[in-house]
Amino acid sequence: MLSVWTKSVRGGRALERSLSSIVELPVFQDFGVQNEPVFGYREGSAERAELAAELKRTAAVTEEVPIVIGGENIKDGEPRYQVMPHDHSKKIAKYYYASEKTIQKAIKVSVDAQARWDRTPLEERLRIWQNAADLMAGAHRQKLNAATMLGQSKSVIQAEIDSAAELIDFFRFNVYFLKENAKYQPISEDPSVTRNSLRFRGLDGFIAAISPFNFTAIGGNLAYTPALMGNGVLWKPSDTALLSNWRIFNIMREAGLPDGIVNFVPADGPTFGRTITSSPHLAGVNFTGSVPTFNWLWNEVGKNLSRYRNYPRLIGECGGKNYHFIHPSADVQSVVAGTIRSAFEYCGQKCSACSRMYVPKSLYEAIKQGLIQEQSKLKIGDVTDFKIFSAAVIDDKAFARITGYIKDAKKNPKNKILAGGEFDGSKGYFVQPTIIETSDPHDKLMTEEIFGPVLTMYVYEDRDLDKALALVGSSTKFALTGAVFAKDTTFLQRALEELKMTAGNFYLNDKSTGSVVGQQPFGGGRMSGTNDKAGGPNYVMRWTTPQSIKETFVPLRDIDYPYMRD
Repeated sequence: MLSVWTKSVRGGRALERSLSSIVELPVFQDFGVQNEPVFGYREGSAERAELAAELKRTAAVTEEVPIVIGGENIKDGEPRYQVMPHDHSKKIAKYYYASEKTIQKAIKVSVDAQARWDRTPLEERLRIWQNAADLMAGAHRQKLNAATMLGQSKSVIQAEIDSAAELIDFFRFNVYFLKENAKYQPISEDPSVTRNSLRFRGLDGFIAAISPFNFTAIGGNLAYTPALMGNGVLWKPSDTALLSNWRIFNIMREAGLPDGIVNFVPADGPTFGRTITSSPHLAGVNFTGSVPTFNWLWNEVGKNLSRYRNYPRLIGECGGKNYHFIHPSADVQSVVAGTIRSAFEYCGQKCSACSRMYVPKSLYEAIKQGLIQEQSKLKIGDVTDFKIFSAAVIDDKAFARITGYIKDAKKNPKNKILAGGEFDGSKGYFVQPTIIETSDPHDKLMTEEIFGPVLTMYVYEDRDLDKALALVGSSTKFALTGAVFAKDTTFLQRALEELKMTAGNFYLNDKSTGSVVGQQPFGGGRMSGTNDKAGGPNYVMRWTTPQSIKETFVPLRDIDYPYMRD
């Protein structure tokens, strides 16, 4: 209850009175927010010793992971296993697929829980999220990193920037953005007569969060940002990121999130998709994955539109065919270093990874030799070796897909393997970083998403710069990330405008990967997704249905208007 003392003037007399508003608006303490520091893991450091010990503990067991609905552990059907991609004979998690009946149960629990959770004060929700971020940054940091390294085959640094820093940032910054967004309140011209306010509500129904393997942090963001805003969630984690996602789920329980708000539901993709899209309670889908899967979900929602209680919100990030465009004025060393990192860190399995580059003939030899030289230095191996640059690709399907592109390239006379091209799946799913030169700018290597350590270079004549620039936006259906390297500021200004629609995250003289929460909100357009900019202030607003409230304190007595009495 908010009481406001005001003075109103009636008939020349000042009347002091109390206004009692029934709308309680959250009052937040202002605080600063900063990105989580990235630990260095140097020889002899405490974090390195702690991580090494946690890697041994995690690798020594096969952890059982149940389906969890409303706090109830469920084990449907035959068990399945998550294996280490770099040593696929070793199992690190045992899990189960939810049946259609179990998914329907999870929907009911989520819908019922949402109605209760949405009445929980924002201050209480924020306390839970801040507590969780502190747990992730402290007691559970290396447990998250170890599960990510072993289960998703990430190097030390790639795990640290993902399952530690970015995950923590999502939780802290989304709290900050929610507070900042809640500061806006509508105009009340005369609060003694009328008070206007705005409050955030969760969506009526449930949210289906479908997360990918490649970033532990994305799983946490997809499932828990809708929950922060008052929603009930069904979280379908990726089979190949199961253990790290399970770590997040349990951290949130420890932080104080009530049962049933987020339900942990590993499942067969088509079964999950059919069940959620056929429910009248579907309020939204939060998705990161492939274009065909997102298109299928969107199609099913369209078919079932008449049965829903709401228009479901569809938020999707679907990858890209990300580019580095090199101008003749570019710094060669910067191009080489940035391209190697962008194309080959985490085996090119980042949505933002560079997989095509356009190189002017005048810089071709220098860039080619630089790329070949740096590629030869990259160590590929087991994640427990802290000297590796990258490890294995995620699973047998990815291995088959990526190596298929390499095999085709070897047969195609328009393509030439400059470096790499080898692969071995006998122990782990290892694919050497591969650099290919093509004479065809429309070859599938330059237009299709491969999602692996394959970089293709097209060389253009300097005089044909305009034609080469036009290829960037016309060759593919994607528009996620892109980078332009040039010292010529006039060209950079031109590229900024001409390539405006080719990338949701656009980089000048920097690599196409490495967006940071709060610094470069992430997302792309065209077939790369709905560009809702995770890591920015607008993302949390996609998961609320605001309500405008008008309270009137002075009773209306007249029906006509003054001019009517003249």
